[in-house]
Amino acid sequence: MALGTAAAPYELRFDAGRSCLDLLATAHPGERLDSPGALRAWIHGSGLVPPGTPLAHTDTGWLLGFRELRGHVAQLVRERNTVGTRSYDLVLALDRVNDLARAAAPPAPCAVPGEDGCLVRELAEPPECAALLAAVARDAVELLTDPVARAAVRECEGDNCPLVYLDTSRGRRRRWCSSEVCGNRERVARHRRRAALTRA
Repeated sequence: MALGTAAAPYELRFDAGRSCLDLLATAHPGERLDSPGALRAWIHGSGLVPPGTPLAHTDTGWLLGFRELRGHVAQLVRERNTVGTRSYDLVLALDRVNDLARAAAPPAPCAVPGEDGCLVRELAEPPECAALLAAVARDAVELLTDPVARAAVRECEGDNCPLVYLDTSRGRRRRWCSSEVCGNRERVARHRRRAALTRA
């Protein structure tokens, strides 16, 4: 999704600021990774692979792997305690994310001449699931271990919106996962409340 455009409720979103946080958005408002095709769209949209990378070999095993990683990352991102006070479930989630992060090398890019003669990025070979999971898991590890980035993680203030995002706005004043989605809903609701008070 291009920045500055409104997202329909069923569209995949890529406005959280990190690929691992964009993966979390695929669980709201319902399961968005419900088919290999949806996962292929997310992989392309997240920038894990260059546009046009063939992913026909994506199957339901990939879906299970990405959903599992999403669950572990969600646990860790939303946890605010220190390592010493983490629950057994969080320790397992951390172990699994670390395992996935080191399981495979990321997909190897190469520069090739495009149709117009300019160099474009392609992958040396079709990516495997483990390599893509490793890329997202590494992004989660970087987020979780960077105190500045971790401090910028926010939960959307929109009604019934559990999405988290990286607040990189000036002054760290961003309130919503998306100004066009939750922010617009809040502005409309505020306008309706003012109009109702005026009529009363």
